[in-house]
Amino acid sequence: MDRFSVTYRIRADDDADANVRAEAIAIEDTLEIPRDVVPSGYIEDVVLGNVQSVTAKGNGVWTANIGYHIDAVGRELPQLLNVILGNASILRGVKAVNLIPNDDLRTRFSGPRFGAAGLRKLTGRASGGYVCPVIKPQGSTSETLAQLCYLTAVAGADIIKEDHGLANQDAAPFQERVKACASAVHQANQERAGQGDTSRALYFANIGGHGDQVREFAYRAKDAGAGGLLVIPGLFGFDAINRLAQDPDLDLPIMAHPSHLGPYVLSPDHGYGHGMLFGQLMRLAGADISVFPNYGGRFGFTQEECTQIVEACRDQKGIGPAILPSPGGGMSVERLPDMAQHYGEDCVYLLGGSLLRYGDKIGDAIREMRVGVGGTNA
Repeated sequence: MDRFSVTYRIRADDDADANVRAEAIAIEDTLEIPRDVVPSGYIEDVVLGNVQSVTAKGNGVWTANIGYHIDAVGRELPQLLNVILGNASILRGVKAVNLIPNDDLRTRFSGPRFGAAGLRKLTGRASGGYVCPVIKPQGSTSETLAQLCYLTAVAGADIIKEDHGLANQDAAPFQERVKACASAVHQANQERAGQGDTSRALYFANIGGHGDQVREFAYRAKDAGAGGLLVIPGLFGFDAINRLAQDPDLDLPIMAHPSHLGPYVLSPDHGYGHGMLFGQLMRLAGADISVFPNYGGRFGFTQEECTQIVEACRDQKGIGPAILPSPGGGMSVERLPDMAQHYGEDCVYLLGGSLLRYGDKIGDAIREMRVGVGGTNA
């Protein structure tokens, strides 16, 4: 019987305890009833999770591969996440570290609409990394933020990303801000085209509002001229991304932000592996770009953890097309050449607060970024 599988890192006392814990995960994430009352036939043979292997790794750690049938999932992403970690997330010593999809999963969950290849076409950036300034800080007026958009876009930025803290505050309300920023980027793109530049900047508006307003705000952003959306799944849920990605009329690329997701990865014994959360699950949900804290920055991710994320974003066996990793968090222009050497071309390089030190000469920083990450137009 063909199943997709999830690999878990388990803390246990011995082999017997590890096997008991693996069986507990399989039943908690599917049936959630005592094993001795599981009905025979379809429920036991198909719906119940199946422990495929339990392997000792040393130092009190085991890995378990558990297979799940698509019938336990149905056709909605929330239930898939419920099967992947669900009740097991509140068992001690259980961490999901890898998703191995099968054809059933690929058929029902198509992943991102654009992916890495689609972003190349949208931006006209044929090669090199993507230069991505972050427009901030919160508390600025819409006019101030729009001016930053213009100055960075006209200097050659590829993606103009709003800061995740710009929601719907009185200082720069969503509708007013997005209209002003989109207009500024549009003007910059016209000037670039007039100078023979065949690439263009995409402005990604951060979705604000309440949970039931995500689609409404997304369409407001599109109508205002935004070229993409920033969504925070830690606040609105992974399904918010999924619903937007599946909407053929919206048809905008999506960048996922890691805010509020730290507790899911920071423990070695609970939550998700870095690559699984910021690579596999973002891609599964439909994000085209996944933002994460870079190693050496202020958040403390290691180089190995960042590499796991990048590999999951680009894995040819993953769900849907490969997506773009986007490291950030306390980065500087001076670090970009080393980052580019580590992450390569298919990467969105974020710089935020450090760019503000350039003031009105922020365009100079964008041009320095371009030199640091390379790249040519289509």
